[in-house]
Amino acid sequence: MLRYGYITNGLADHTLEQAIELLGQHRYDGIGITLDHHHLDPHQVSDAQLANIRQLLEQAGLEPVVETGARYALDPARKHWPSLVSDEHGDRQRRIDYYLRAIEIAGAIGASTVSLWSGIAEQGIEPSRCRDHLVASLTPVLTAAEQRAVRIGFEPEPGMVIENLEQWRWLRGEISSSALGLTVDLGHLAVTEQPPFHEALLAVVADVVNVHIDDCKNRVHEHLPLGEGEIEFEPLLQVLLENGYRGLALVELSRDAHRAPTLVEQSLAFLKAAEDRSRDGSDGVDRVEEPS
Repeated sequence: MLRYGYITNGLADHTLEQAIELLGQHRYDGIGITLDHHHLDPHQVSDAQLANIRQLLEQAGLEPVVETGARYALDPARKHWPSLVSDEHGDRQRRIDYYLRAIEIAGAIGASTVSLWSGIAEQGIEPSRCRDHLVASLTPVLTAAEQRAVRIGFEPEPGMVIENLEQWRWLRGEISSSALGLTVDLGHLAVTEQPPFHEALLAVVADVVNVHIDDCKNRVHEHLPLGEGEIEFEPLLQVLLENGYRGLALVELSRDAHRAPTLVEQSLAFLKAAEDRSRDGSDGVDRVEEPS
C-alpha cells in the first residue's frame, strides 16, 4: 500500500497548524511542507516553533517532507530566483544557504527528505555553464544532507535546466552522493516524457525517494486536480507498488488553495480507488530486474 500526503503550497490559505489538523483528520500519512512566508519561513522560524510543529506532526500521525519550491521565497519580484544555476556566485550562494537551512529544518521536524530543483537558465547563459554551476552548487548541499542523514529528492521541473528524466540521469552520473535521489512528479511525466509514461517511471524507479502527484492535460504544466486531466494513474501507481517504493506520494495542487478542503478529501479518495484498481488487474507493468 502506498502512503499519501498533501503539499502545503496547496493549503496557502490555511495556517500550517490548520493544515496539519486537516490532513490528520482525513487520515493522510504525510505532509509536504513548502518553506514559505506563511509556512515555516526559514528566515523567521525559531527552534521553539520547529519543536512545536514536530510535536503537532507526531500527534497527527503525519510524516513530513520539506519542499522548497516557494515562488518568491528569496526575491519578491522574480519567481524561483536566485537558483543553483544563477550566473553570479553571490546569487547562487543565497539559494545554497536557503537549502542548507531547509536541511536544518528537516532535521528539527523529523523530515528525512528535502525536495529541490535546479532553476531556470538566465538569459544568454550557455547550458553547459548552467550545468557546471548546478553540479558545483549541489556539492555543499549534499555534504550537509549526508551529515544530517537527510535525502535530497532532486526534482526535474519543466522549463528548468534539469527538466526531464534523461537530464536527471546525466546529473546522477555526474555526482556521487548517497544523499542524492529523485523526486518524480507524475504530472511532469506527461509534459516532458513520451508515452507510455509508466515505462518512463519504471526506468528510474530505483532512484525515486519522493513522489509528487497532479494531473495534466494536453502536455501543459499546470498541476490539475486529480481526474481533471488525462493521466492514467493506475499503471504509474502499480510501478511504485511493484518496485517497493516506500516513500510518500504527495498531492501538489499549488493553484487550488482556495478549494483545499474539498480537494484534500477528493484527492485521497481518488488515489485509493486508483490504487485498488491497479491491484485488481495487470496493466503490463514490469518490475526492475535485479542485477545477477
